[in-house]
Amino acid sequence: MTGADDATPFVQVLAGLAAADPEAVALVSGGSTMTRRELDEQSSRLARVYRDHGVRSGDLVTIELPNGLDWFVAGLAAWKLGATPSPISPGLPRVEREAILTPARPALIVGLPEGERSELPSLPRGYRPGPGVSAAPLPLVVSPVERALASGGSTGRPKLILSSSPAVHHPDGPMARLFTPRACGLVPGPLYHGIPFAAAWRSLLAGATAVVLDRFDPEECLRLIQEHRVDRAWFVPTMLSRIARLPDDVRLSYDLSSLRFVLTAGAPCPAWLMRHWIEWVGPEVMHEAYGSTERLGGTFITGVEWLAHPGSVGRPVASEIKIFDPESGAELAPGATGEVYLRPAGAASTYRYVGAEENASRDGWQSLGDMGHLDEDGYLYLGDRRTDMILCRGRNIYPAEIEAALESHPRVRSSAVIGLPDDDLGQRIHAIVESEPIDHDELRGHLAERLAHYKLPKAFEFVDRPLRDDSGKVRRSALRAERLPTTTGRGEGA
Repeated sequence: MTGADDATPFVQVLAGLAAADPEAVALVSGGSTMTRRELDEQSSRLARVYRDHGVRSGDLVTIELPNGLDWFVAGLAAWKLGATPSPISPGLPRVEREAILTPARPALIVGLPEGERSELPSLPRGYRPGPGVSAAPLPLVVSPVERALASGGSTGRPKLILSSSPAVHHPDGPMARLFTPRACGLVPGPLYHGIPFAAAWRSLLAGATAVVLDRFDPEECLRLIQEHRVDRAWFVPTMLSRIARLPDDVRLSYDLSSLRFVLTAGAPCPAWLMRHWIEWVGPEVMHEAYGSTERLGGTFITGVEWLAHPGSVGRPVASEIKIFDPESGAELAPGATGEVYLRPAGAASTYRYVGAEENASRDGWQSLGDMGHLDEDGYLYLGDRRTDMILCRGRNIYPAEIEAALESHPRVRSSAVIGLPDDDLGQRIHAIVESEPIDHDELRGHLAERLAHYKLPKAFEFVDRPLRDDSGKVRRSALRAERLPTTTGRGEGA
C-alpha cells in the first residue's frame, strides 16, 4: 500500500511539470495542441471566474463539454479551487440531464449548450475569460473528492458516483505504474467515462502527452498512433473490433511499432478479438482489466497470461474477489458460476452515490451485478449481468456468449441478445444485429458452428444503428423494454 505521505495534490504535480518544462506539449486534440504552461495558466484564469460565480472547496462543478482542450482546462480549474469536476455527456436528452443535475445541485455548470437555460450558475460553451483575468498561481487547496462521474447503471436511473479519494497523486500506486514520463497516450473514448478520464489525467500527471480524439474513428486512431509515436492506448472492445474490421490494406499500412501497452476494459473482450490483437501487436503489449467507476476493486491480465488463461479478465488488483450463489448466498468453489463480489483493499468505502442508494453490502463485499467464476489459479472469467441472463427451457443462457459469436462474423458490426417472454420456453432468445447486408441463413449457420443448439436465437432483428454506447456497453434492459409490447408470444422456429 502507498502511504498518504507519498501523495501530492494533482494541481501541485501539474504546476511543477509546467515550471520544469513549460513548452512541453501536454495535450493534442482536434488538430490543436496545448503546452503545460498554457494548461496551467488558462486553468488559473478560469478558476478565478469559477470563484466569482461562487465555487468553493467541496463543491461540484458540472462539465458539459465535448472532448477537447477546453475540457481539461475546465477540470483543472475545478481542482484548483478544491472543487470536484463532474463531467457529463454534452449530448444528454433534457430529461436525463435534469435527472443528474437536480439531486447534484452543482455550484456551476460549465459548457451550457446554446439555447439552454438553467436556474443554476453557468458558463456557456465556448466561454473564455477576459484578458484582464490573472493567470497567477492560486493558493493550494486539495479537493476532497477527485471526481464525480455519471452512470445509468443496470437500472437505467442516472446517478453520480463520487470518489472517496481526494485529488492527490500517488507516484507508486497501481494506476501510476501504468504510465511513464515523456510517453504519449491515446485516449479515444469520451472523457465523461471512467477509463478515458483516468487515462487522460494520469498521462498528464506522469509528464506524458495525452492525444485525445473528439470522436472515435478507427482509422484516425491508427494515424495518430503512427504520427505521435503513441506508446500506450486505452480502448473498449467495440473500438478494438472496429479497428480490426478495417480492410487489411488500410489497417496494416500504419506503423504501430511504438505501442508498448494497450488496455481494453469497460466490457469483457470476446476471446476471438483479444486473440486477434495479441497476434497483431504482441502478447506483451495487450492487456485487459475489469472494474467499476465505484472503484470497488478489479482485475488485470497481460496478453501473456491471457494465452495461458484464454477468456479470463485476470486476477484481483488491490482487492479481493469471491463468487456467491445468487439464490442461497453460499460461497462457491472454483469453476462454479455465480455472482461476482468484490472487496477493496482497506476498510473505507471507495464511493458514494448522489441520486441512488448504495449497493447492498455482504460484510464489506459488494456486487456489480456480474456473473462469473474463478479458476483454480484465481483468474476471473465473466459471464453476463445477472439481470441480463436468459432462462430458456430451464437453462441459464448468457447473452455475451451469443454476442461474441455473432460479432466474430466479419459483416456484423455490433449485436445485442435479449430474452423475450415465451409461453412455451419461458424466454426465447432474440438477437438484434447491426451489420452489413448478410444472408439470414448464413448468419444462423455461422452461429451453429460455434454454439450449442439451445443457444441459437429464435429470431434475428436487423438494425442500422450502433447497439453499444460510447463506453462499449449495451443496455439490454432498455432494448428488452422497447420490444415487450409487440413481441410477446411464440417466436419463429430456430
